[in-house]
Amino acid sequence: MDTSNVIAIGCDHGAYLLKDKVKEHLDALGFRYIDFGTNGPESVHYPIYAHAVCQAIQKGEAQLGILLCSSGIGMSMAANKHHGIRAALCGDTYSARFTRMHNDANVLCLGALTTGAGLAIDILDAFLSHEFEGGRHQTRVDMVMALEESENNK
Repeated sequence: MDTSNVIAIGCDHGAYLLKDKVKEHLDALGFRYIDFGTNGPESVHYPIYAHAVCQAIQKGEAQLGILLCSSGIGMSMAANKHHGIRAALCGDTYSARFTRMHNDANVLCLGALTTGAGLAIDILDAFLSHEFEGGRHQTRVDMVMALEESENNK
């Protein structure tokens, strides 16, 4: 299956309404996605959803991920514990654009209570419409990934 246009998406109870808006936007753009939940206001543990999204990327089932929680902080922390994941919490379009171009971020994290739906969609568009530039940035991404490897070998 071609996963070049597949996005894994997940959220906790604090962001399920924003996730629905993000999914509507992805539908309008023609992206395919895998929705790992959650789908309601009942309290859940955000690391479960971060893990599911990151595993989908690690297994090659999705190319990119979107994680949402109330602030985006917990999701970004949980996601970055996964090998090969470069998750970025973005609250503006500049950060979303440059985290793709310079950091090769593969997971976008958003905070539902810190970012309105309109801005969240603009941030998502900036994230999805840019590619990694490589070059000197590849060296830096490789250095970051080497840190991950050295920590895993302790």
